[in-house]
This record gives sequence, structure tokens and C-alpha cells, in this order.
Amino acid sequence: MKNTKTLMLIEGAVMIALATVLSFVKVYKLPWGGSITLLSMLPICLFSIKYGVVKGLAVSFLYSLIQLFVDLGEVLSWGLTPGTLIACFALDYILAYTVIGTAGMFRSKGFPGWLTGSAVALFLRLASHFLSGVLIWHSFGELWSGFSTENEFLYSILYNGSYMLPEIIFTVVGAVVLFSVPQTKKLLAPAKA
Repeated sequence: MKNTKTLMLIEGAVMIALATVLSFVKVYKLPWGGSITLLSMLPICLFSIKYGVVKGLAVSFLYSLIQLFVDLGEVLSWGLTPGTLIACFALDYILAYTVIGTAGMFRSKGFPGWLTGSAVALFLRLASHFLSGVLIWHSFGELWSGFSTENEFLYSILYNGSYMLPEIIFTVVGAVVLFSVPQTKKLLAPAKA
């Protein structure tokens, strides 16, 4: 029993470290936050699938704190008010990265459940960023050169969707490839709760 808990803690630490390293490999980065990375959310999804939502949420919460500290200097340079800064930390970091831990919600359904859970978790992250754009940023103005809108809902979904939708697609495709390998399936078989 003790060895099982130790193994789970080690796997959680390794997945957080792997996700953090992959988050530094940016395919595309937007000026006000958000980027397409090299499958940085997949390790957290894998942990949640193996150990369940509760343990997945614990690991993803720790990952959210690391992401916050990694981006802290950049976020502080945006000149936000203290209230906006706290709300940004809560919605764009703590909540947005913690919901990735829900990827294991359908883990008992096998391969289709693993993919569905991962996709739902990543869409929950998109929803958190969308809410941040609408509630905190009151986003309006120039989105890309030559295109501007004063509709904060449209702006938020276009801005956040421009990096989160490709990130979701890449992560799900990466999961399909990874889950197709028989040895990986055996390693990722959900642990007994």
C-alpha cells in the first residue's frame, strides 16, 4: 500500500515536471497571454486518467501554481490593478489549469472515455479563459491588425479560441497516438481508486 502511494506521488511529480518543460516549447504565443505548446497539458490528463479526478485535480492545482509563478513577471508587467490581477490569477491560472485534472472523469469507459475526458477538461480550460476575457478584461479593441470589435464575448472567444482550439486538437491527437500504443495502454490503465 505504501509503495503504491509513493509510486503515485512520484508519477505526479514527473507529470508536473514534464508538463512544465513542455509548456516552454511554444509553437505560437499571443501578446496578452496564451500560447500553443507542445502537448503541455497531456501529462496532467494522463495522470488524471490513471488515478482519477480527485488526485488529478490535486496534481493539476500544483501545476497551476507553477504556471502562475513561471508567468508572474510577464503578468505583473501588464499594469493591472490589484483586483484585476487577483482575478486574473484566479481565472487565467488557478482555475484554468486546475480543471485539466478532470480529464479522468470518464476513465472507466476505456479509450473513448480517456479521449472524451481529456477533450472536456481542455474545453473547461477554454471556458475559464473565456470567462476571464469577458468578466475581467472586458476585452475590446484591436484583436489582430485590421480587425477590431467592441463585443467582449466575441473578442474573448476569438482571442482565447485562437490558441486553445489548436492546443485542444493537438493534445487530443497526441492522446490518440499515445493511447494507440499497446504498452502505453497497459501503463495508463486506471489505477484502483
